[in-house]
Amino acid sequence: MTSSKLSPSTVALLIIPPLLWAGNAVVGRWIAPQISPLLLNLLRWVLAGIIVLPWAWRVLRRGSALWQDKSWFTRLSLLSIGAYNALLYLALQTSSPINVTLVSSSIPLWMLLLGWLFFGARVQWHQLCGGLLSMAGVLVVLSRGDWQVLLHLKLVAGDGFVLAAAIAWAIYSWMLAKPSEASQPVRAQWADFLLGQIVFGLGWCALSAGGEWAMGASVWQPSWGLWLALAYIAVGPAVLAYALWGLGVKRAGPAAASLFINLMPLFTALLSLLLLGEHPQLYHGTAFVLLVAGIVLSSLQSSRP
Repeated sequence: MTSSKLSPSTVALLIIPPLLWAGNAVVGRWIAPQISPLLLNLLRWVLAGIIVLPWAWRVLRRGSALWQDKSWFTRLSLLSIGAYNALLYLALQTSSPINVTLVSSSIPLWMLLLGWLFFGARVQWHQLCGGLLSMAGVLVVLSRGDWQVLLHLKLVAGDGFVLAAAIAWAIYSWMLAKPSEASQPVRAQWADFLLGQIVFGLGWCALSAGGEWAMGASVWQPSWGLWLALAYIAVGPAVLAYALWGLGVKRAGPAAASLFINLMPLFTALLSLLLLGEHPQLYHGTAFVLLVAGIVLSSLQSSRP
């Protein structure tokens, strides 16, 4: 299933998703004044569900494996579609796309910590050192490159939201690593699995968007630019990226594929410069190097069998 050599086509499969996900952060920041974050998350997944439906409608039939473990899918969709994406859009209200994607790159660190605390995973020395490097990269972002800031650190709302999003995705990843038996037939096909999460996740999205509206925080200022942005977010990051990433992981294996995720902050910096005029700072580069070094070190194979 996996190959030790990455062919050009496999590299392309693994490069395009981080580029699309980086675009999600930049576009989300661009349209922030026109649409509130929780409404944006709801509309994104409604459109994505409509797009995926022709490929995966059979998973919704009565008797499908999707309905045999509703509890697992409900919790899974809360962490991914309901929480992770909503928190990222909330973060983009006050944080830059570069900051958001850099802090999101700490997800392997949170997976390491949560695995040790709650899932009985053993932590080896290279994983610990890699985790510390990744944490240093996150601290560089949060301090804006000034270590003195850490002594009086005050997180902006966006920093807190993206940290919460990273933790939610880490828990989600551990749930994927320990799935229920009933979910296996649905997980076999990316479209079935994505639609299954969307079906359960739309309830969480609608609930949060309804709360946003009830508090008077809902914003909706439609324009052609907003509709084009919604189309991109639904087709690119929500559907196409998932499909290509699944194919790439099957070819290269999860260990090799995970390293391509670290291209997302780099792509975000380039897109932010081109589309938003936001210039990357030196500390962004420092954080990027620390995060990549940490994750590469953590992914090294142990010398023990």
